[in-house]
Amino acid sequence: MKATTRRPVGTTGLEVTALGVGSAPLGGLYADVPAAQALEMLDTAWDLGIRYFDTAPMYGLTRAEHLVGQTLRERDGFTLSTKVGRRMTTERAGRTLPPEPPKNPLDPGWWNGLPFREVFDYSYDGVMRSYDDSQQRLGMKRIDLLYVHDIGRVTHADLHDHHWGALTKGGGFRALQELKAAGDIGGFGLGVNEWEAIRDALEETDLDCCMLAGRYSLLDRDAADIFLPLAERRGVALVVAGVYNSGILAAPKGGRRKFNYADADSAIVAKVEALRAVCDGYDVPLAAAAIRFPMRYPAVTAVVIGAKTATQLRQNVEWFDTDLPDAIWADLDEALGE
Repeated sequence: MKATTRRPVGTTGLEVTALGVGSAPLGGLYADVPAAQALEMLDTAWDLGIRYFDTAPMYGLTRAEHLVGQTLRERDGFTLSTKVGRRMTTERAGRTLPPEPPKNPLDPGWWNGLPFREVFDYSYDGVMRSYDDSQQRLGMKRIDLLYVHDIGRVTHADLHDHHWGALTKGGGFRALQELKAAGDIGGFGLGVNEWEAIRDALEETDLDCCMLAGRYSLLDRDAADIFLPLAERRGVALVVAGVYNSGILAAPKGGRRKFNYADADSAIVAKVEALRAVCDGYDVPLAAAAIRFPMRYPAVTAVVIGAKTATQLRQNVEWFDTDLPDAIWADLDEALGE
C-alpha cells in the first residue's frame, strides 16, 4: 500500500487516499505558519497525489478552512472533510456574547488564529449554520464528510451533558441526517480524541466515517480492545489522526517531545525509546512504523497527518511508503509489553 492508494469510505461511495492531509498546523499550532508556506504545503500534497484533505473551523479560528479552500476550490477529484460543533463569532459594541468556554486541555492555542471566538453549538441550527459558514469559507457548494468535532467529556467537562443533549435531543444528528439525505454531504460521523464518544453516538444513530485522533497509535492502544471491534461490526469507516501523538513519535532522539499536546513525561519518553530501539534494529525510522501502524486494522480507511511545510509533507509520504518487515510488529508489541 502506498500513500496515494485509493480506499473506499465504508458504503458512502466516497474514496480517499490512504494518506490524507490535515490542516490543524496551518492555524499556527505551536509556531507561526506564514500563508505562503501553508499554501506551498497543500500544493505539494496535491502534486504528490494526495487527494484527501481534512480541516475544521477550529483550526486557526477559521484560517485553515480559508487556506484549504483557496487550494482546492478550482480542482476536482478530491475528498474533503470539515467539522461542525463550533460556530465562530466576533466581539463588537452592543453584542452580548456567551461566556468563554472552559479551556479545552487538548487545545494548545493558535499563533495565526483569526480574530474570532468559538461558540460550541451542537444543535440542529448550530450544525446547519456551521455547515453553511464552512461552505462560504471554503468556497465550495458541497463538502464530502462532516465530523462532529470534540463532543467528549475531556473537552466539555461539566458541560458535556448539555452539549450531548443538543446533539441528540436538540437535533444535531437530525441535521446531519437531513444533509446526507439531500445529497449535500456524502456521510457524517465524529471527529474526536475520545473513542467513548463514538461508542455512545452509535447508540443514537448510524455513523458513516469517524476520525479518531491519538487513541490508536503505535504508542497509545487505548481504542484497540473495545472500540475498534465495535466500529468494524457497525461498518464505521475510521480515519486515524494523531499517529505521532503530537509529535513524539516523529521527533529525533533528544528533540522537543510533545505527547497529546503537552510535554512528555519520563515514562512516555522511555516507551518511545524502547520503540525506537526496535526500529533501529530493523533499520527503519520510528516515524515510518508509527504512520503505518493504524493501517493494519481492517476498519481503518486512512491515516491523516498534519504538516507545516512542504518538506515535512514529503517526509511523511516517504515514511508512509517505507517497506516494513512483518516481524517488526510483534517486536514493537513486545517492547510495550503488549
